[in-house]
Amino acid sequence: MSKPDPAMNALGVLALELAGGEIPRQAVLSAEQAGELAERVGRDLSKLVPQVAELDLVFAAAHFDPAEVLRPGWPIHRRLEELQMRAPGRNQGPRVLAFGADANGDVPLPFQADATLVGGGLRVVPFLLTGSEVATTSAVADALEEVLLANGMAHADTALMAQNTFGARVEHARYFTVNDLAAMMSMQYDNQGLAALWPLIETAIMAPGQDEWLSDAPEPLLRYTQGEARMALFDPAGWCAHYNHGKGDCERLQGIYEQFLMRQRQMAAVLEAHGVPVLFVHCEAGQDARELLAR
Repeated sequence: MSKPDPAMNALGVLALELAGGEIPRQAVLSAEQAGELAERVGRDLSKLVPQVAELDLVFAAAHFDPAEVLRPGWPIHRRLEELQMRAPGRNQGPRVLAFGADANGDVPLPFQADATLVGGGLRVVPFLLTGSEVATTSAVADALEEVLLANGMAHADTALMAQNTFGARVEHARYFTVNDLAAMMSMQYDNQGLAALWPLIETAIMAPGQDEWLSDAPEPLLRYTQGEARMALFDPAGWCAHYNHGKGDCERLQGIYEQFLMRQRQMAAVLEAHGVPVLFVHCEAGQDARELLAR
């Protein structure tokens, strides 16, 4: 299953900044609501970049944590591309394709958000713009990169509809490309003390075939390679040896070692939220941890 072709698609989100830690009451909109909200999204985007009106707008009327969108292979947008390719009316002019609840009112499986990631102050509603003319799609994608970050506020009626239909107070509603969203998440992780982890996440998303290391002490030792993150798992003696703590200091540093383990768990949880599996590699004192991770 291929990822969306960046030359044939523009990937974006409607980002909803929620008020006061609210959790939306609705996970997905009805088919009718999805169509109406998608029409407003298309109108907003066309006012920013008129050529948007020449492309198919494919819209999932369900909200996600940003980490669910920023995953290797762009799985949510890939699903939108698959649905667009199967929808009737191809090559008959631009379409607005909106996907909401199924016939039973339930969330369709491809758009079921991860329940463990609910509760963040930002939820994102994904969309994809695509067309048969590569030049047009590429021009739209480039234009959106230029304008959305600075000028991508959603119109008031779009924001109000999102607030009323999803069932949570929305302080700000704006449009981002996935690159904008990644840049914003990078800054957020920086503010949360996780800046050192972002290069691994970015590599996994943007260049999954490449390797990336996190090897700066006192951070956990990590290597991203071949679609997974390998994390060195040290016992106290191995931790002391790798980070050059003296033998006699190990007992005194037990509290710091426990903080190190908490940091590992935190980083592993963030990586897994982004769809990057974590493999723990046990490293004993006297073993070269980097060599073990490099195998």
